[in-house]
Amino acid sequence: MSNLRIGTSGWNYPSGKGAWTGVFYPPKRGRAKGFDELAYYAEHFDTVEINTTFYGQPKAGVAQTWVERTPRDFEFSLKLYRKLTHADAPGVLRLDDQEIDAYRLGIEPLANAGKIGALLAQFPPSFKQSPQSHAYLDALLLRFRDYPIAVELRHRSWSDAFDQTMSLLNAHGAALTQIDEPKFKLSIRQNQLPNVTSFYYMRLHGRNAAQWWKHDKAEDRYNYLYSADELAPIAETATAARQLVKKFYLYFNNHHSAKGVVNAVMIKHRLGEPVPGRYPRSFIDAYPHIANVVTPDYTEAWTPVPLLHSDQ
Repeated sequence: MSNLRIGTSGWNYPSGKGAWTGVFYPPKRGRAKGFDELAYYAEHFDTVEINTTFYGQPKAGVAQTWVERTPRDFEFSLKLYRKLTHADAPGVLRLDDQEIDAYRLGIEPLANAGKIGALLAQFPPSFKQSPQSHAYLDALLLRFRDYPIAVELRHRSWSDAFDQTMSLLNAHGAALTQIDEPKFKLSIRQNQLPNVTSFYYMRLHGRNAAQWWKHDKAEDRYNYLYSADELAPIAETATAARQLVKKFYLYFNNHHSAKGVVNAVMIKHRLGEPVPGRYPRSFIDAYPHIANVVTPDYTEAWTPVPLLHSDQ
């Protein structure tokens, strides 16, 4: 089995201009009608990154359904609950062991089934390198020491003090999350090299700099489709880094209108990885440049949608 797992950040985007229904998912379907988005997603990818565990504590009952709705070798990577990574007040982060216990309990069914890829501690740009933040991160990683954990740091102070940052993460066997996103003056700088041999964790957010900070809807920030040329160096990184680590996780967070699905398909094909599952005609009509990469589902009733991308 390949040590490379490629997927998207989330699978459920039912509303907004960037909804997946009618693009990646067949139109007007729902679980009440016998259609399961997660099961359908799992026919196409072997991993997904969970966003909902950031906004609310995971529930064991829900996690158990995820186990049952996906194949045995499917893996979930899960964001830590936001109260563990984002301060309620500026500069104030307090370690809450009750919240940690609740989180661990909520993901227990996935852990018992061997379906956890990694946990993601995603910190905001306001989380800067300092003795206090260093101590907090050290304590947090200690409490999650029995899980693979990746840390997403965004402020440049962490890369300016690169040796200190790496020493801290390496001491816990934690992977520095490699992120692709618009780079600003205070954005973290990264060299794309793995810092631990256990696993590598990469997230691609898109490069929509114009709408990164100013947008009408949150989904607008992720309205970006990587070109084949832009994916080429990312594929080269994956090819090299996967030789140095046991597992390589690559997630596309440019979720607007299922663009992350498109790019996941493109890079899987470029890397010689299988592109399983059948894709609805609505998806191929929206993104015709991947028509020769995916297998169409000719049995699916479909409704044409406007082209979302036509110049690649």
